[in-house]
Amino acid sequence: MDGALGDSFLIAPVVARKPPTAADLILRLLQATWRGYFVPVEALRLVWDESFTEYDFGPAHPMSPVRLDLTARLCRDLGLFSHAGIHVVDADPASDEILTTVHTPEYVAAVKEAGAAAWGTPNELMGLGTDDVPIFEGMHEASARVASGSRDVALAVWNREALHGVNFTGGLHHAKPAQASGFCVYNDIAVGIQALLDAGAKRVAYVDVDVHHGDGVEVIFWDEPRVMTISLHETGQVLFPGTGFAHEIGGSKAMGESVNLAFPAGVGDAAWLRGFHAVVPALLRAYRPEILVTQHGCDSHALDPLAHMALSLDAQRASYEALHDLSHELCDGRWVALGGGGYELVDVVPRAWAHLVGIAGHHPVEPSTRLPQTWRDYVMEAFGRQPPARMTDGRTGDYKPWHLGHDTGDAADRAIMATRKAVFPLHGLDPWFD
Repeated sequence: MDGALGDSFLIAPVVARKPPTAADLILRLLQATWRGYFVPVEALRLVWDESFTEYDFGPAHPMSPVRLDLTARLCRDLGLFSHAGIHVVDADPASDEILTTVHTPEYVAAVKEAGAAAWGTPNELMGLGTDDVPIFEGMHEASARVASGSRDVALAVWNREALHGVNFTGGLHHAKPAQASGFCVYNDIAVGIQALLDAGAKRVAYVDVDVHHGDGVEVIFWDEPRVMTISLHETGQVLFPGTGFAHEIGGSKAMGESVNLAFPAGVGDAAWLRGFHAVVPALLRAYRPEILVTQHGCDSHALDPLAHMALSLDAQRASYEALHDLSHELCDGRWVALGGGGYELVDVVPRAWAHLVGIAGHHPVEPSTRLPQTWRDYVMEAFGRQPPARMTDGRTGDYKPWHLGHDTGDAADRAIMATRKAVFPLHGLDPWFD
């Protein structure tokens, strides 16, 4: 995508809302009486402003802010920003006090120094100025804004100001306390989870469906029994960051609270969804979280250039629906959904995250929906390529449930069983039958 946008790169604005329909007014009444309290509750608080595109490693870098702009444009053109009960908000950069709940003061200072000017000071020992995380002017402010957005929506959901929260600009799951990694500077996910713990949460569940292992979040909460992390990813034998195996189950104070399902390369919809449903629901039901935080990197898609999985948009959408349903079943609807990886900037990321926003806003987009012509025209003009026609890849999302038996000769089934054997007994579950 180097240089593809040229002078036609325009940021999608937040548009004025349409007058509420009768259905919208009924939704507002239901929100006002949610959980028996007559207080106003947003159906969805969503973080977006053009300033988030300032998280920009340059035109040759895979994590282009184009993907955020195209997602916002598609959400707008589908009408998702205009529904009553959906509140679109900006965020100011997080303070040092907030960032150092997760990161070391020395690291925050190094990020500031690296991004102080276009010729800022690299610090490769802290991962700043590498090929994955090149420095750019304003790096600290842009990264701190993402962290603030995830923290703000997490607290809004926890405090029942909003039923669900979405920050598709976030999900930067590789950053460590004192090191940038994998395109991630500040770990907005961990900042948000730590804010929940500080606010009194006793059981936070985190589910990560990015194709890469959610190593930064796992490391930060490795020995924290109040946080369960579940990561479903391509095996570290072939993909960055090289971690996330079934035997990685948490520290001595939190044994079984770190869960890793490492799929073999090339896994498609049926095997991935089989693994998701064989691991995630049972563990969440055993853990009984008070709030669910999820990361929705869509780089598991078959078209993604940086990984080797073969999922469709339809399988990804199915996982979003399942996590949404689990939040209502287990957490009174408290759900914070974040973005993540995804490097097919046009065909995959905007459609995937528009589906996520629609599901979280209780206005799901039907897979058969045609993409708005306004969005398609913009893509043609800006990129000179034909965009997808519909919000689907034409797949069914069918899979064989685990209870029907597993195949010891199948590599994906062996990975699933390894995870179940590693952690299920620690939660009172039978790895063979539960």
